[in-house]
Amino acid sequence: MAASSSGLRSEAYPVQAREMIPGAAGVIEVASVVPDDPSAIAVVAHPHPLFGGTMDNKVVTTVARAFADAGAAVFRFNFRGVGASEGAHDEGRGETDDLLRVADHAHLAVGERPLWLAGFSFGGGVALRASNRVQVARLVLVAPALRRITGHGLGEPPNPEDPSLGGIGRHTSANTLIVHGDRDETVLLADSIEWAARRDVPILLVPGADHFFHRKLHVIRDVVTKVVRP
Repeated sequence: MAASSSGLRSEAYPVQAREMIPGAAGVIEVASVVPDDPSAIAVVAHPHPLFGGTMDNKVVTTVARAFADAGAAVFRFNFRGVGASEGAHDEGRGETDDLLRVADHAHLAVGERPLWLAGFSFGGGVALRASNRVQVARLVLVAPALRRITGHGLGEPPNPEDPSLGGIGRHTSANTLIVHGDRDETVLLADSIEWAARRDVPILLVPGADHFFHRKLHVIRDVVTKVVRP
């Protein structure tokens, strides 16, 4: 989940193209940066649509910039019902379909490349769900809101054994990283630890970072760049 401040923009992130592509709930608004001969395709998902989350969120654009710096073709998009994307919020189910549709579009536009998925908060949970349905080379989850996509809201913790959150062995230290702030009061660090502990997935803890990583965006960018750069 993300609050209204999640709609903040990062003007430094370049956008080469904005387009509308067909999706299951109507058109999906997509922004992309595509270099010559990209090393990978990266799709980045944004925070909760009902709390101001958009593809121009500053954490999303920071991760996207790190992917672009590593040579990937980067695709951000607005979930259904956000910005110019049609449809209505679907509590993570339809949003997972939206992400996979954008990934299919990216492969058609760029050609077959290794797929990197990432998401912040609600978008992290959606990226995790999507990674169950497609082969990913890299998965970066920034403060993933696991409770939001398992129907628990801010109440009961998610079951780390829930197959919808990834079968044991599918996500490991070789392909998945979680980034979490130690002062996050919106998405509990304990949820990330419980999920990661079952899978030997590393968690990068950012000291002093709240949910929105105020004044800590440079840490996210540096870490993600190092993880994905060849």
